[in-house]
Amino acid sequence: MSAQISVIIVNYNAGALLRACVESILNCPVAVQIVVVDNASADGSLDGLQDFSDVQVIKNSQNLGFASGCNTGLRVSTAPYVLFLNPDCSFKPGALTELTKVLDSNPRVGMVGGLLTNVDGSEQVGARRAVPTPWRSFVRAFGLVNLSALWPRLFFDFNLHKQPMPAQPMEVEAISGACMMVKRAAMDDVGEWDEGYFLHCEDLDWCMRYRQKGWKILFVPSAVITHVLGFCGRNRPVFVEWHKHKGMMRFYRKFFREDYPGLLMLLVGAGVWLRFGVVAMAYTFKRMVRAVQNAFG
Repeated sequence: MSAQISVIIVNYNAGALLRACVESILNCPVAVQIVVVDNASADGSLDGLQDFSDVQVIKNSQNLGFASGCNTGLRVSTAPYVLFLNPDCSFKPGALTELTKVLDSNPRVGMVGGLLTNVDGSEQVGARRAVPTPWRSFVRAFGLVNLSALWPRLFFDFNLHKQPMPAQPMEVEAISGACMMVKRAAMDDVGEWDEGYFLHCEDLDWCMRYRQKGWKILFVPSAVITHVLGFCGRNRPVFVEWHKHKGMMRFYRKFFREDYPGLLMLLVGAGVWLRFGVVAMAYTFKRMVRAVQNAFG
């Protein structure tokens, strides 16, 4: 039977979660092609896939980043639908079928994503969101979202997880790259992932480009996926934050240069890197405190 969905999993030190992710896909009643692109993992996570003879594994000699890994898997995929999935995700029963049904519901639906939950079942940030423009990011960073009740259009929070859960699939500006299912026809129209991003913001970039081409993006609340957020980057938080902020700057310059010309974009950049400095110092301080506690504990 030909695969209906090509599942592309970019792995980097996901440990036992990688096997759990693959098992959750194989337990779905859909014909799938599974491609695991490994970015030079050193934790033995690929050993857990030895029992799965149908899983295609591509081993990179170095960590090429998430977008590059997605494109590597995409180039060997064959199905009309392609699911990009983080290795720290696990599908609940029926979730894959729900995503497929919604993607099939309208010719102009080009991308769908499910409800990402934490291990405790609570909704995770980022599964349904608006595009974080520089202004929206400023509003969130400085807590101005608290004024949204008075001026909702001005102080809008781009993360939508605090809004009531919709009863039906809803169109959104962006979903999370942790779980994205796309139509190949839409993808051929939009193009591959932008490999100028290493980690973070490449999903926002793709969402922007889909919408620019007139493709709809839908959030599907009935498709539930457990996501152990941040597991793969847990041992390198400053490295992750560096690439996150670098990705933010690429994203802003690529899509908002005309809205924030000259001095405004310089101020945006200063704000992004100031934020990185604060976050990096906080991580470094916490690590120093833990080291002292371990030495004298």
